[in-house]
Amino acid sequence: MNYHALSNKVQQYVGTFYESHTNNMLLYHNSNHTENVVKAVEQIANHYQLNDRDFFVVTTAAWFHDLGHQIGEIIEHETKGAAIAETFLKDSGVDIEIIYEVKQCIMATQMPQKPTTLLEQIICDGDLFHFGTTDFKEIDKLMRKECALRSKKEIDKYEWRKNSIQLLQSHHYHTDYARLLLDSKKQENLKWLIKKNHEKSELFAEKTLNTNTSTAELNKSSTENKVEKPTKGIETLLKVASSNHQRLSDMADRKAHIMISVNSIIISVVIALVIRKLETAHNLIIPTLMLLVGSMVAVIFSVLATRPKIPSGYFSPEQLANRSVNLLFFGNFYKMAYDRYYEGMKLVMSDSEFLYASLIKDIYSQGIILGHKYKLLRISYTIFMFTLIVSVLAFAVSSIFFE
Repeated sequence: MNYHALSNKVQQYVGTFYESHTNNMLLYHNSNHTENVVKAVEQIANHYQLNDRDFFVVTTAAWFHDLGHQIGEIIEHETKGAAIAETFLKDSGVDIEIIYEVKQCIMATQMPQKPTTLLEQIICDGDLFHFGTTDFKEIDKLMRKECALRSKKEIDKYEWRKNSIQLLQSHHYHTDYARLLLDSKKQENLKWLIKKNHEKSELFAEKTLNTNTSTAELNKSSTENKVEKPTKGIETLLKVASSNHQRLSDMADRKAHIMISVNSIIISVVIALVIRKLETAHNLIIPTLMLLVGSMVAVIFSVLATRPKIPSGYFSPEQLANRSVNLLFFGNFYKMAYDRYYEGMKLVMSDSEFLYASLIKDIYSQGIILGHKYKLLRISYTIFMFTLIVSVLAFAVSSIFFE
């Protein structure tokens, strides 16, 4: 399936749909918003290196997710958008499974958001991407004006900000990438809203502050705010780095398993079908041996890439005292008594420098292991590629010239 051509067709259809369903009341839920959501979804999807199929699913859902606004009220606009997408994709000959996933992604944007898959998480974060950007203030104003036009009544700024505060406090980004990129600015936008309402109502401010924000935080100097932000950013950075390493490790294991399976099948087929004919077809002996040896070597390197290496399972009191042991890795404690490990973890949690050092050391260790895995995998794939090329040529030459 040509996903690139289909994506262009989707974009053209949605653009034409907006042109033929103009609604002057939609100051926010218009083509500009849809294009911004698509850009945000593409940015997040590119970070997670989605394949062509999944990339098409999530971007198509982004194009269609708000079309329901153009043909009705706010209520159940996701359902209407999903129905429009389903009709278009069916007419375009798209597989039923892909249509189902596109509809699920669109429905996942319904508030409160409850995505269950990575694709659903990506479109949910893309839809509310502006919460963590400098465009939030302007977009929030457009949203209020649009709601006023659609409801045909004026909306008090104080009440609107109150609802926006509750929305930002209850909201959280679902992907690690969005949290790392947007959480800090989202907190700034939240504090700005609280401060604006605090200037009008001290009582409202005190109630709002009980939901994780204190009056002291509102009066912090800009210097203190700058100290707070990096801490959250660092923690998110470490989480993202660790999850990315884990994802890459899973990918490496899958690649190794593929290589082992393919070469095992080749070896089995050669042994079962070819070797019995070598007594009469002597010209095939060398090509067959080349194929068997190459496949076996490729398997060996793939096995080495997935072969676990486990340390002793102990750490000494000196290592703990010197802060030189990583208690986040099971290989350093799996043979020890729980009490000793518990005491060690208490020390880690009570010392922020030791904690961050352990996290950094864990990420570094994962990186070293990943480098070793991918190096062996590269060797395995290279051997496999050249083995296939040389063996096929050898079989062809021996069949043509030495039969």
